[in-house]
Amino acid sequence: MKVRVDPDRCQGHTLCAMAAPDVFELSDIDGHATAIDTEIPEDLEENVREAVRSCPEQAITIL
Repeated sequence: MKVRVDPDRCQGHTLCAMAAPDVFELSDIDGHATAIDTEIPEDLEENVREAVRSCPEQAITIL
């Protein structure tokens, strides 16, 4: 599984980082999220799916 955060859609709600803190990091400048690594370990896949469901801007894509 791979994951991507659309920087144009992300508004920095931080819900993804709460759902999957080992996958997403937040910018110190604007709070926007990025994926730490696009390739997600199998044991974190459900956390990433939860992050996708919780994103109000639908900025996270599973590839």
